[in-house]
Amino acid sequence: MTITEVRGHGRQKGHKEVYRGQEYIVDLLPKVKVELVVPSDRLDEVVKALGSAARTGKIGDGKIFIYDVADAIRIRNDDRGEAAL
Repeated sequence: MTITEVRGHGRQKGHKEVYRGQEYIVDLLPKVKVELVVPSDRLDEVVKALGSAARTGKIGDGKIFIYDVADAIRIRNDDRGEAAL
């Protein structure tokens, strides 16, 4: 699992702020990006847990993207596949 503090925007499109008398648009908002690689037999469980933990019901809750990982290799000892997770 990797958690990264990122900046971006979706439908909420940012907001306007005033700094030293100048108005400017803050269109990149602070967000958190969570990346996980999980065995396929645990996919539904993990998606359900992430969705329920992140859901506020408001714009900006985020999205879950699911894609296949061709292989995983642990560099330290060359474990492959689920053994590398």
